[in-house]
Amino acid sequence: MSQAELISACLKNDKTAKKQFFETYFSKLSYISLRYSKNATQAEQVLLNGFAHVFSKLGHFKSQNTLTLEEFIKNEFISFTVTYLKNIRNEYYVASTVKAVEYKEKTYDLFLDSKFIDLKNIDQTVLLKSIQALVPSQRLVFNLHVIDNFTLAQASELLDTSEQSIKSNLEKARFNLQKTIEHNLKLSNDEQPV
Repeated sequence: MSQAELISACLKNDKTAKKQFFETYFSKLSYISLRYSKNATQAEQVLLNGFAHVFSKLGHFKSQNTLTLEEFIKNEFISFTVTYLKNIRNEYYVASTVKAVEYKEKTYDLFLDSKFIDLKNIDQTVLLKSIQALVPSQRLVFNLHVIDNFTLAQASELLDTSEQSIKSNLEKARFNLQKTIEHNLKLSNDEQPV
């Protein structure tokens, strides 16, 4: 089934097409939901509701030609995920008690000054666990800007907050993530048999 046929069949509520669509994009969207969520249970809720949202928006794909289907699905899913998580008010508005370190020249590149962690060789499970440990506002900003390449302005608009808040949360996320990864790496190394 071609991409156009798949979209058309999904829009007609064809169960076979929806199953194929689900199986095609499941792993990619599942990983996105894991990165943005605090745990596997929340990620499952985000994934199922996010797929329903993406299905409801498939008709809009035909009207725009600037994105590939995969990019369109990813953007719609991320937009839904951010909104979904922001609506968990008792969770989203948890304030961080960690103060960001002040640098002479502000930069938001992850681990720029780290001499201990090689991100290219870090275990993906440790990285995912560390991202999930961030407070929700930092986790959202980190995922949007660092991993999914949203600009600060785009992240600000999606989160409905100022760019200064985005920068502040990004700096805190960078600091907290580095410490959490160092801690998780130490734990995983201590658990390894000798």
